[in-house]
Amino acid sequence: MGWLWAIIVGFVLGLLAKAVIPGKQHIPLWLATICGMIGAVVGNAIARGFGIEETRGIDWGRHIFQLGAAIVVVLLAEMLYNAMQRRKHERQRA
Repeated sequence: MGWLWAIIVGFVLGLLAKAVIPGKQHIPLWLATICGMIGAVVGNAIARGFGIEETRGIDWGRHIFQLGAAIVVVLLAEMLYNAMQRRKHERQRA
């Protein structure tokens, strides 16, 4: 059940990150989900570093760090994905 929850959280964080970033992102949905999962893990680590631990209620501080990390990861993935797509198209033209 832990993996299913990680996929759901990653999906939501990936979509939120794509929605917050201005402009259109060309990364596929599966890649946005993976970026969201990575952002959740990195955000949790950063929150722990700031002393924010899990609580019984909604832990808004941890979620903000997760979303911030997901935004950064989606931006990096978008840049890499676009560079790989450009390189692929250049090879096909040659």
